[in-house]
Amino acid sequence: MPACPRVPVTLLVSLAALLASACATNDPAVGRATGAVVADAPQFRVGDRWIYRVREGFRNPVVFEETRTVTAVGAEGATVRIVAKGPTLDAERVERWPAPGLVAQGALFDIETRRFASPLVRYRYPLSAGETWNQNVANFNELTGRSGVINRYVRVAGYDRVTTPAGAFDAVRLEVFMRLDDEEFWRWPTTTTYTLWYAPAARATVRELKRASYVEKGGPDVGALPAQNTLVELLSFTPG
Repeated sequence: MPACPRVPVTLLVSLAALLASACATNDPAVGRATGAVVADAPQFRVGDRWIYRVREGFRNPVVFEETRTVTAVGAEGATVRIVAKGPTLDAERVERWPAPGLVAQGALFDIETRRFASPLVRYRYPLSAGETWNQNVANFNELTGRSGVINRYVRVAGYDRVTTPAGAFDAVRLEVFMRLDDEEFWRWPTTTTYTLWYAPAARATVRELKRASYVEKGGPDVGALPAQNTLVELLSFTPG
């Protein structure tokens, strides 16, 4: 009987490692350890509902709940009703998502409604560790009645295990830096530093940490002044 060809042990080890890596790409634990990417575009359904607890402010923060509900899904994408309620807040708005990750109408900084000339890329799927995107997005702010252009830069930083009131999630960490369109004669535009944790299991963010500041023009004090201090955490997710 002819002898079987001998395969170098080093080649077998390399092939085994390659196969293991390929098979584990979609494992969240591997994602946390190696930075592998597993956040594909979700499929939204009517009735999908996320409830968040929002803590906003500095010395005496305001705490309220924000409920986001998918009310329609069709050829034009998803329509989402967002209701914010608290001791001193009762607000409602509508966001329009023409495709997963894209926003034609929605908020960027607070609870304002902006209409974008071209869709804002909120998430560029698949979310891959190390990936970045940079967008200058023209918009009309319905709250202020002003048009402008916002620069938004996003970096997918990696994976974290995140514990929220809704439970523990394997989440992709995104770092978002924005330069808003709110410059005035007396100050420069607001700049933001956001950290978002997006969990594929929830089809949305499960935690958002938002910081923002601005600098006044002229004068002896040119230090950055705080403009936003917000923590958003998922309380529950109900699939449609």
